[in-house]
Amino acid sequence: MSILIDEKTRVLVQGITGHQGQFHAARMAQYGTRVVAGTSPGKGGQKVDGISVYNTVEEADRAHGPDASVLFVPAPFVKDAAFEAIAAGIELVVIISEHVPVHDTMQVVSYAKEHGTQVVGPNTFGLISPGRSKIGIMPGQVYSKGRVGLVSRSGTLSYEIVQSLSEGGLGMSTVVGIGGDRVVGMNFVDVMKRFERDKDTDAVVLVGEIGGSAEEEAAEYIKTMSKPVVAYIAGRSAPAGKRMGHAGAIIQRGRGSYSAKKEALEKGGASVAMLPWEVADLVNKRL
Repeated sequence: MSILIDEKTRVLVQGITGHQGQFHAARMAQYGTRVVAGTSPGKGGQKVDGISVYNTVEEADRAHGPDASVLFVPAPFVKDAAFEAIAAGIELVVIISEHVPVHDTMQVVSYAKEHGTQVVGPNTFGLISPGRSKIGIMPGQVYSKGRVGLVSRSGTLSYEIVQSLSEGGLGMSTVVGIGGDRVVGMNFVDVMKRFERDKDTDAVVLVGEIGGSAEEEAAEYIKTMSKPVVAYIAGRSAPAGKRMGHAGAIIQRGRGSYSAKKEALEKGGASVAMLPWEVADLVNKRL
C-alpha cells in the first residue's frame, strides 16, 4: 500500500510543452506513472511523447479524468494554474515550481482547503511510491519498494538518505517532499498522519532543516504515534540570521535552530541522526 498515489493514479502535467515539463513527463511515464494528459495554453491538439496536450485543465479533465496534477509552470503563473486544477476537482496538486510568491501560495492553500484538494509544495521534488508511481523530478532508480515512509523538506538530502536505506535493505512505501518554502501545502504532520494510518508503513523518516517551526510541530505529533520515527536535521553548523538554501532555512531570534529542533524531536520520541548515512542504522534499530 502507499499514501496519496499508486499505480492507478491518473496524472495531468500542466506546462508539459516547456523544457522541464516535457523532460519530466517523459521520465514519469517511463517509470510507470499513468501520465494521461498535459496542458499548455494555445498548444492544444499537439502531442508530447505521445501524451495529448490541451489548452485548459477543464478540457483535459473531461477527456481523461485525472486524479492528480503536477505543475511545471513559471512562478508568476502558478496561482492561476493551481486554481484551475483545484476548480476542476483534481484531488492532488503537486507544485514543483520555485520562487512562488508567498501570498500566491497562501491563496492556493486556502482555495485548496475549501475544495478538499491536497497540495504538495511549492518548491518540492514531488512524491513517489516506489515501483508504483512517481510525480516529480526525483531520480527513480535510487528508490526501492518497502515499508519505510519518508517525508522531507529537502530533495537532495532525501535522495542520499533513500539510497542508504535501499542499500541497507530498507525500501520505502512512499516518499513525500513537502517543499522548502516558508508556506507550503501539506506539512510534516499532514503526511505523518497518513503514514501512521498506513498498514504497510512500519517506520517513518523525517528529513528536516533549520528554520521555521515545522519540525517542532511534528515532534508534538510524534508523541502520539505508534510507529518509530527517525529524523535528520540539516544545518547543524549554520550561523544565526543567515539564509541557508531554502527560503525557510533561516534561524531568527533563536527560533528554528538545530539544537531546538533536535531537542524537540528527541523529547517527542524520535531518534535523531547526526549524519545522513546514520539514518538507515537507526531505522533498523527501531524496527
